[in-house]
Amino acid sequence: MSRAVAIVGSGPSGCYLAQALLKAEPDLSVDLIDRLPVPYGLVRYGVAADHQGTKGVIRQFERLFERQGAGFIGNVTIGEDVSLDELRTAYDAVVLAAGLSADRALGIPGETLKGVHRAGRLTRALYEHPDAEPLPELGSRVVIMGNGNVAIDILRLLAKTPEELAGSDLGARPTAWLAGSAIEEIEIVGRSPAAAAKFDPVMIKELAKLEGVSIRVIAAGEGDDPEAAKKLAALEAIDGHGSGPRRITFRFGLTPVELSGIDGDLKEAQFEDGQGNRVSLQCSAFITAIGFSAQEGLPRDALIGAAKDGALGVLDTGLYATGWFRRGPRGTIPDNRADAQRLAERILADLQAGDGSPAKPGRSAFPDWADAVDYQGWKRIDAAELAAAPENRCRAKIASRDAMLALATHQEEPQQ
Repeated sequence: MSRAVAIVGSGPSGCYLAQALLKAEPDLSVDLIDRLPVPYGLVRYGVAADHQGTKGVIRQFERLFERQGAGFIGNVTIGEDVSLDELRTAYDAVVLAAGLSADRALGIPGETLKGVHRAGRLTRALYEHPDAEPLPELGSRVVIMGNGNVAIDILRLLAKTPEELAGSDLGARPTAWLAGSAIEEIEIVGRSPAAAAKFDPVMIKELAKLEGVSIRVIAAGEGDDPEAAKKLAALEAIDGHGSGPRRITFRFGLTPVELSGIDGDLKEAQFEDGQGNRVSLQCSAFITAIGFSAQEGLPRDALIGAAKDGALGVLDTGLYATGWFRRGPRGTIPDNRADAQRLAERILADLQAGDGSPAKPGRSAFPDWADAVDYQGWKRIDAAELAAAPENRCRAKIASRDAMLALATHQEEPQQ
């Protein structure tokens, strides 16, 4: 089947889909297109720097490019370098697997105060995304709003000692930022009861390994289903852990209603407890980890709203969606695999049932993508990062897009 498929996004959902397509039809031409010069998306820039076991899935994805013949086209942005319509004209099938990279807003008064930070922006800076903003000053009292795994990742990294980051890929600047932190207290707050929190219990149990902290859990409540029981048991296991100077407090069932400050600087977060009572927490920083929405350039809402089969990801004839882009910000990396396998079956069936028209040109339709980075270009970046890894780190990420592009194209590396 000599057909060409473009997958927009080279994170886990895109890679799993390419694997499934090429396993079933090795003669397909499959290109993964990414706006960054490097592949793997969420695995590289979303998975916590100290969770290298989770990042190990990259070894599986390398086989996709090195053995199954998938192409990587990096540094190409949909809506800037090529329109979605142009892509659909050039490929027999186009799949949107771009994830959700924009932070959701709380929508409460005070959200623009200095000291209010969104989780995606903060983690991009921590994990050295090339488009990241500088790391902010957090002060001594931090409130994290959210009870998903992203919130727990941020909590854990903020609470770790420098020694506890050994073996991670956290860079020199984020490492120095964490080491110089003045944080004395971290409050992590969820809207729902603990039994309905979105975190993985394993992530909570991991906090029991932290040194230099003291942890308490307030009003976790009860729950009688098996999943709720696991969450509550994990919280019970860490309640009272440690006697270190950095205090961590879990609170549940609190809805944020207002952030207030003095002269534009955040000072306090106010919540309602569901019984008409107000709860006020003093804070120098308020981090929102409440979910994500689509990046600019791809009209996700319109596409999903007009889908022919939204449950499967069929948006239009020859146009599909998978991963978080299709179903929203929920599910783990392995969840994307099942999603991708189902969609691969549908794409292949649609291609087989096509109208008999000639195969489309694919990548060759865009000879002007002179600045695109291929897989070999990425491997040069990868090799340089691994070779530069300092003691107690597994790699030294290159945080500059220009520096990555220079390496990918054999040019002299510019100063970062």
